[in-house]
Amino acid sequence: MTINHRCLRLSDHTPGRKSAGHFFLVTLVMVFLSGASYSQDRDCWNIFRGDQALTGASQNDLPSSLSVQWTFKTGSEIKSSPVVCDDRIVIGSTDGTVYCLDISGTLKWKFVTGNAIEAGALILNDVVYLGNLDGSFFALDLNTGHKIWEYKADNQIMGSANWYEINGKILLFVGSYDYYLHCIDAGTGKGLWKYESDNFINGAATLYNGNAIFGGCDGFLHIVNLESGEAKEKIDLATYIAGSAAVSGRLVFLGDYDGVFSCVDLEDKKISWQWKEENMYLPYIASPAVSGNRIIAGNENKFIYCFNSKDGELHWKVNTRARIHASPVISGEKVLAANLRGDLFLMELPTGKILLEYELGVPVYSNPVIYGNRIILGGGDGLVYCLGKK
Repeated sequence: MTINHRCLRLSDHTPGRKSAGHFFLVTLVMVFLSGASYSQDRDCWNIFRGDQALTGASQNDLPSSLSVQWTFKTGSEIKSSPVVCDDRIVIGSTDGTVYCLDISGTLKWKFVTGNAIEAGALILNDVVYLGNLDGSFFALDLNTGHKIWEYKADNQIMGSANWYEINGKILLFVGSYDYYLHCIDAGTGKGLWKYESDNFINGAATLYNGNAIFGGCDGFLHIVNLESGEAKEKIDLATYIAGSAAVSGRLVFLGDYDGVFSCVDLEDKKISWQWKEENMYLPYIASPAVSGNRIIAGNENKFIYCFNSKDGELHWKVNTRARIHASPVISGEKVLAANLRGDLFLMELPTGKILLEYELGVPVYSNPVIYGNRIILGGGDGLVYCLGKK
């Protein structure tokens, strides 16, 4: 998922930054108990950012050196994040097609959606779920690519869906530029309810303790209770929030268009700390990654930052020399980051020391996936890349 500054394009009937929004029936999803454990399975990175808390943390090991193992050509540039489960890679392209490849890069199937895809897919129970820029949201059979059902929002879908299981039923939650967070029955494709924010919803929603958590282009962090369907809180943070938030414990982390990085305590429903670079207020487009007490965030100002999760202390920053839209990924004590010039960086998590720099040479808009000692990513040249040890 990428942003392309679409948060700045308000519809004609929007009178200002924060319209008088109406709250319909509620929103979103999440694995329930406070402090619940989220972790990416080694064999499955099934959602944008790897888990329902959108932490961007992988259990797979990064290769110690990099070379291109294989590429696969799509029809246009790739802004969608790949997902991988059981040696199946699923990725969308701005050519409007969903591609499923095996781990060797061989095409298994493709499905034409009719419009560009920038959202990452979600894989659950051998079904692929994803949306495109005309607001169509599809369920596809992972093994065959056959369409199971199609749901229609009233404007484009830029972010990945998330999910929640309750009483044996899986509910899907996805935001749209129609201002709504949509709740969809995963089995039937029937819309169950939708929650109206005050502007576009660009990123994916994260989950915490029975609540949906997401930032919107209305500048609010929305906290919505699943059971009651009522907003527990709307916290005014910024002008626009384009990326997705990450949750760790009771804390949620996200950056905004004003160049401010925030930590919000979800129990107190208050801002815990904020940080911004002096005299340089460029947007956070990428979503943060979380591991332990360290938060990694990339900014349009070309820097990767590492903050302390408790107090916002800056541990280190690294200048990548180009703007950053791709969300970083943490693997153990290492960080993987990419920029719009096509440079990949492997850095030490504690210090920011650059361990390896690799010049791919094409823009990288979306976060890579670490899988089986390989890196899978989409490029601005329309190629799916698999990088591994030389």
